[in-house]
Amino acid sequence: MNKKVVAVRVLRVLLVLLALAFCAYSVAKEWDATVRALRDMSWLALLAALAAGIAGLFVWMLGWRTLLGGLGSPLPVGAAFRISGISQLGKYVPGKVWALVTQIEMTREHKVPAERSFGSTLLAVATSTACGLAVAAVTLPLTSATARDRFWWLFLLAPVLLAALHPRIVTWALGLMLKVLRRPPLEHPVSLAVTLRAIGWTVLGWVLFGVHTWLLCAAVGGDGAGLPFLAAGAYALAFVVGFLVFIAPGGIGAREAALTVVLTPALPAGAAVVVAIVSRVLLTAADLMVAGAAFLLTKPPKGAGPDGDGNDRPTAGLVNGTSPTKEAP
Repeated sequence: MNKKVVAVRVLRVLLVLLALAFCAYSVAKEWDATVRALRDMSWLALLAALAAGIAGLFVWMLGWRTLLGGLGSPLPVGAAFRISGISQLGKYVPGKVWALVTQIEMTREHKVPAERSFGSTLLAVATSTACGLAVAAVTLPLTSATARDRFWWLFLLAPVLLAALHPRIVTWALGLMLKVLRRPPLEHPVSLAVTLRAIGWTVLGWVLFGVHTWLLCAAVGGDGAGLPFLAAGAYALAFVVGFLVFIAPGGIGAREAALTVVLTPALPAGAAVVVAIVSRVLLTAADLMVAGAAFLLTKPPKGAGPDGDGNDRPTAGLVNGTSPTKEAP
């Protein structure tokens, strides 16, 4: 077997193990507080919140798959689920680049050119960030004075980021990045129709994560007609804040702090902290369950090629001097 193939496979396994270690650390760090919080919450509410989180992750995967297909490399749902589910564990490793690296390596199994994988992932991140800020900007100014006073400057970015998703701007930006990396330009620039479909999947994902947060808020005594909107906006804002804190793996700490700040005025004393902690534990469990299902229920391709996966040319490394990874038959 080619030494490079062995090295890549070993590196992939090490990244997954490292990600699992950080996942375990994020849960163990708040273990006592989590146990106390879980004792006071309905198991039905917890299971429903976990299910909403898993559904949100799956829907976001469909958004990424839409963008990848729009760039010229359509993948079956099963293949996209396997790649997304396993590679997303990389977000728990400090640096926020390991999910991207793992995803590029795994899409090479399907002969996806690295620039398409790179472009689709960046577009998915930009879409989720822009839509998350839009959800927060629509829901929080009317439901949370705290969020309005502390995070108003983030709300102003929402229309700017949404406008930046226009295909012309996206094509220019990705072309510039690929030129800097000395890679060929994309042959299939993303269309407006593809962009709108990806936005639709992303917004649906935000709705599901909003349901996740609302169920936890209701379980600790929160009520009121505006609670679902507050919960959805609070989680969207907290997620974006966690993403912007580059050194925090998976937004650990930053996301919980922002969620607690926004939810505290609307929940019983101390309940916002409980929601933040339990949400982190449940969504970490959701990531692990999705990754496990992706590993157990799907299989890597045995001999995927241009005729078998819809791609029209062989893959190449994202950086000059690298070559595609070839899996042994």
